[in-house]
Amino acid sequence: MSSAVTLRGVSKSYGETLAVSALDLTVEQGEIVALIGPSGCGKSTLLRLVAGLERPDAGTVAVGDRVVAGAEWVPPERRRVGLVFQEHALFPHLSVGDNIRFGLDRQPPPDQDARVREVLDLVHLAHVVDRYPHELSGGEQQRVALARALAPRPEVVLLDEPFSSLDESLRARVRADTVSALRATGTTAILVTHDQTEALSIGDHIGVMRAGVVEQWGRPVEVFERPVSRFVASFMGDADFLPASLVDGGLACELGLVTIRKDVPDAEVVVRPHEVSLRLPAAGVTGAPAVVDRVEYQGPFILHTVRLASGRTVRSWQPHSVRYPVGTEVLASISAGIVPSLLSGDAALAPTPTPTPTAHPDR
Repeated sequence: MSSAVTLRGVSKSYGETLAVSALDLTVEQGEIVALIGPSGCGKSTLLRLVAGLERPDAGTVAVGDRVVAGAEWVPPERRRVGLVFQEHALFPHLSVGDNIRFGLDRQPPPDQDARVREVLDLVHLAHVVDRYPHELSGGEQQRVALARALAPRPEVVLLDEPFSSLDESLRARVRADTVSALRATGTTAILVTHDQTEALSIGDHIGVMRAGVVEQWGRPVEVFERPVSRFVASFMGDADFLPASLVDGGLACELGLVTIRKDVPDAEVVVRPHEVSLRLPAAGVTGAPAVVDRVEYQGPFILHTVRLASGRTVRSWQPHSVRYPVGTEVLASISAGIVPSLLSGDAALAPTPTPTPTAHPDR
């Protein structure tokens, strides 16, 4: 598979602020990549460097097999890159059809008309071709913006937080339509988002950025279940951290045995709410004694925060039908089949064997 976008050693600073630092990145053709990170981490700057809206201070940018920044400079309008922004950026004085034709000005009018119909069909908006942007909903405007970006058949489409201005239910629908259109056309896309769920559900690969570098690059399941650092573990979802120590069976935290390995004398266990099981004390039930400290109703799930005997707290998602009132004594453990990640300092340790059987350490 050939590359659609390649960055090698790319850096960009604004005054004394380093936005992107010696960054290497390869996006394969047909991939949808999600870039996520805190504000100021460099993800939007990276998009602007690919689009040609910024010049790198060092390194090279290639779109397809053509270097567009570095050894030579190719202006944005000649890079075959489509852009979709949060604000839609539609021309208010032009109809939907004319907005889309704007990027097709070098084609004969009959070809323009055919392409306008084609991309509007793709985003299920053929009926709005003669309307103006102010006559459309926010979701329709966003889909028109995508249609306009796709119309010239770009090498890659760059989407900078395109759904963040939409309400939650509309965002999910427009997001699904956008991904469907990108998949249907085989279009390579790089999406910048601050929404972890969005990144995990859209990306073929995810790049988690911090301080101008990609701290972890991988498939969604890898990034979420095997974070390479404390930062990634914390940023890609709720996480609690429990110290672990050696016991007879291996390495254990307060919730139980987590690995049979004994080569790590000191570590921390990354525990996410969906990995923590809560049960009421009963004969044959094992786990760490805990007391429910806080209960939050979240619709399909109830988030319970429980305080362990050590005073540390962990969170646990329970189905909406399971609600332990504050003050309830429970037994907390790592859910069966879960092999949690381990940290040594701020860095993750390599995956470890599953303990069999899982047991609560002696106290």
